[in-house]
Amino acid sequence: MGPAMSSSPCASAAAWGQQASSRLSDYATSTGGVMSFKDTNLVLRSEISADGMLDLWLDERPLPVLKSGEVRVRMEAAPVNPSDMGLMLASADLSTANRTGAGVGSRMRAELLDRKVRPFAGRIGIPLPVGNEGTGTVVDAAPDVADMIGRQVSLFGGGMYARYRTIAAKECLILPAHIAAEKRASLFVNPMTALAMVETMRMEGHGAIIHTAAASSLGQMLIKICKADGVDLVNIVRGEQQVAMLKNLGAQYVVDGNAPDFHAQLRTAVAETRATIAFDAIGGGRMTNILLQAMEASELRFSSSYSLYGSDVVKQIYIYGSLDLGETGLDRSYGYAWSVSAFLVTNFLKRVSDDVRLRLLSRIASEYDSTFATQFARCIRLTDLLEPNVLAGLTQKRTGDKYLILFDDF
Repeated sequence: MGPAMSSSPCASAAAWGQQASSRLSDYATSTGGVMSFKDTNLVLRSEISADGMLDLWLDERPLPVLKSGEVRVRMEAAPVNPSDMGLMLASADLSTANRTGAGVGSRMRAELLDRKVRPFAGRIGIPLPVGNEGTGTVVDAAPDVADMIGRQVSLFGGGMYARYRTIAAKECLILPAHIAAEKRASLFVNPMTALAMVETMRMEGHGAIIHTAAASSLGQMLIKICKADGVDLVNIVRGEQQVAMLKNLGAQYVVDGNAPDFHAQLRTAVAETRATIAFDAIGGGRMTNILLQAMEASELRFSSSYSLYGSDVVKQIYIYGSLDLGETGLDRSYGYAWSVSAFLVTNFLKRVSDDVRLRLLSRIASEYDSTFATQFARCIRLTDLLEPNVLAGLTQKRTGDKYLILFDDF
């Protein structure tokens, strides 16, 4: 296995993706069109015990028999997203972490903060597979989808931090051959979430969007989508450097949340765009309240009469992240036409038609190297996720410091 973590950008990722197909051909044996490798799977699992301990380990089990319509994907790369970290670590206090064993036999154990298990009552004693999305090559398939063998695919649905992922062929995003692993590793969570935000705006009859923590990889994708689609987008960031970065991407409205005149900047941008829907990655604190106040102030400017109940234009906030783990504070000073809800891309996909889903996937496939390109700062191996120092780096949530897992032949 290579070094635990590269301190420089993932220079090896492109070569890794290009070599993946040749490795499959070199190591595979073909029997009736089915490529065969190891007969067991390794899956990263996270489990919380009743006494407030978290365990991470690689669980080895026999591969399941393929059902009709299913394929088996040899995983090559996967990103580490905030949602992955939430499932993997829960509230683990990494200062208490300890790794035992070596290689694929390693185990990482840490205490939950204050040993509190109540927030995780539903998962106590359940070894959960980790990893929302990733990419690889189809190495086996049920007879009815045998034409998938050898295809490079991106996939979504949990359990991706593994040697293999068995999944329905219809759930795979098929990509042209010989695309480097890092270019196809992160084509579901952020791209689909960004597209879902714009789609939700349209479905609910809003005309413009506000987005917080807008310098993220997802935020940059949303800027490109809105620019291409002619949608006004108010971006909220933290610091002048991020303002400059987003302006260079072509963003028209960028507001610095740390600026002394933040509230005035925000109200001006909201009034100019008449944005009435926001997607908030912060979650806790007062940001949701500030956004609703800015929307209400904007709409009252366009109201022709006074109402005790405020503007009758619906103002919608969707919370989709938890950068602030504190309580969400609301003072209800923005009339009676408002709503605060959670937003999850999987829930969005459940309520839209297959036609919408396929349309969005088709756009991702055609713009994988432009609109939906993701830049990775660091590459690690799967076993590195059992290293406390690597996990500590992952929890820093620094903009632009995204990790890519490269799956070795373990």
